[in-house]
Amino acid sequence: MIRIGLRVIPLALVAISCGSDDPQGQFVDGNKNNNTDSIDNVKRYILNAPPTKWQPDWSTENIVIFHWRGEPDNLHPTNGASNPRRMIQDYTQRFLVNLDFEKLSLRPDLAVALPTVSDDGLVYSYELRKGVTWDDGSPLSVDDVIFTMNAYICPNTNNPQYKSYFEYLKKVEKDPTDPMKFKMIMRGRYLQNVALFGDVPILEENFHDKGHVLRKYTIEQLQDTAFGRTPHPDIEAWANEFNDPKYGREIEHLNGLGPYKVTRWDDGQALELSRKKDHWTFKIKDPGMYDASLPDKIICRLVNEENAILVELKSQKFDVSAWISTHGLIELQKDTNFNRNYHSAFVMNFDWQYIGLNLKPEAVNRTPFFTDKKVRRAIAHLVPADEMNEAYLEGQASRMVSNVPSTRTQSYNNDLKPIEYDIEKAKKLLDEAGWKDTDGDNVRDKVINGKKTPFEFEFSIMTGNVAVINMANDIQASMYKAGIKVNVKQLEFVRFYEQLQQHEFDMYFGAWSGSSMPEDFKQTWHSSSWENGGSNFVGFDNPKADALIDSIRITIVDSLRYPLEKELQALIYDEQPYVFMYMVPRKVAIHKRFDHAEMFWEKPGVYLSWLKLLSPSTMPTTTTP
Repeated sequence: MIRIGLRVIPLALVAISCGSDDPQGQFVDGNKNNNTDSIDNVKRYILNAPPTKWQPDWSTENIVIFHWRGEPDNLHPTNGASNPRRMIQDYTQRFLVNLDFEKLSLRPDLAVALPTVSDDGLVYSYELRKGVTWDDGSPLSVDDVIFTMNAYICPNTNNPQYKSYFEYLKKVEKDPTDPMKFKMIMRGRYLQNVALFGDVPILEENFHDKGHVLRKYTIEQLQDTAFGRTPHPDIEAWANEFNDPKYGREIEHLNGLGPYKVTRWDDGQALELSRKKDHWTFKIKDPGMYDASLPDKIICRLVNEENAILVELKSQKFDVSAWISTHGLIELQKDTNFNRNYHSAFVMNFDWQYIGLNLKPEAVNRTPFFTDKKVRRAIAHLVPADEMNEAYLEGQASRMVSNVPSTRTQSYNNDLKPIEYDIEKAKKLLDEAGWKDTDGDNVRDKVINGKKTPFEFEFSIMTGNVAVINMANDIQASMYKAGIKVNVKQLEFVRFYEQLQQHEFDMYFGAWSGSSMPEDFKQTWHSSSWENGGSNFVGFDNPKADALIDSIRITIVDSLRYPLEKELQALIYDEQPYVFMYMVPRKVAIHKRFDHAEMFWEKPGVYLSWLKLLSPSTMPTTTTP
């Protein structure tokens, strides 16, 4: 999912490691072994103290081996939406603004400071940092910023999931007195008027548009639907080249302002980032966390098999992982050697899991199993969420009730309660919806469009996650007790994501990756985001919800917006387009040979370019491994 997401500004929690080799990972929720800071301190992260002794079997290579479970859909600067893609962009690209992982707020990135805002909230004034250069030596300019906006907005650019975020951008104006200053002019007040640029890498115009085709057109023209329906051969030719998959897959066609570049990408195995030999950040004296590039290389290795992950960690083959299973980390923390070598913890976050139900199946010639609200509520009653939490997640997960996780405390609707596991209630609701077993085969059926149709459907899940596979099997068994036959279908990530985009599914197990920024719910919940390629995969369509979403988008004041968000949660809870599952703590391990071993609520839980290799020459070494 696109990272534009959630915002939390309440009481802060900081867990600080004492630096011992005792098992760690007690940072699970606000009630377990956490130090509560004052409300003025909005830090939410774990700061692990460096070890006092160097172990003789620790590697001295300044390379970070990062474990992940899924590679990017692509690395195209505009055309993609996977979380791994966005994570890589933190090291290969730069943005006008970005997230401060420690404070859970926005920070300036390529901008000198956060923008000044006019009294009417429509004009945002920025100044670019001086000394920022592209890999070819040319300086970053306001023309690059304008080109970036045009590229994202251009109707021929293949990035429908981003279009709605730019609806309020009217134009970008250069400052006539200073070439490094410009203004973003907005059509209206919008809660993402600044935050949206935290997901928009600034592109080099001369790399992506050597002929300056998009300079001929204004943002207002590109946003005009009538303009989009008119042939523009020059734009079409530019877009055909710009949308070419080579700009998302082939190393020689990847370009960005970040200090790292992709030097190897072995599909399904590993992606290697190498620090550039000459980069503008190298001239900064004492660079901070977001300008530093301390490891020589960052190698992302793809491993999904659960036992293999544990073996790799026990043998120190990974330096960092944020993708350990709950049971796996609990078992690892019982191992003395693991605790000697790694900091580890359960870390709160803004991500959550759900089961999606296809509400518009007939549009893609699929059977309408879930178009009745009673059926959707019955399905929710047939998911043994609490039992599965204990069985597969060690009871660590928090139940979701609607579309906002409990970590977003001020806007979370506490009046909503989890739907209980109740087979008899489910049977009653299914009877009322007309799904009955008329032939005694223990599978309910119903006449749809004149044809007797058994209640038998596909449940799509991604491969590799043992807990999800086990949950799917438990749900399959539970559904059968109520007369529903479920066929579990495992898919690789790319195929799974394609299926969701094309709405070719009955039911699926999904997850959203949020952040601490204010959330624009249009991408996932507005009816328009089903038909235009957005992320409303299930086809949720409710006029009242659309109106609420439209209001939330323009309500800047938190105290006025939060009640609207709670109302939206209640409406979605009532309609049950998802079976809401869990907010699961992230399981993070960082090798102790690195300093700056901080663990964040923001994904992926670490900031890899900030990891600083310790030196055995500066500390005593233990006598035995």
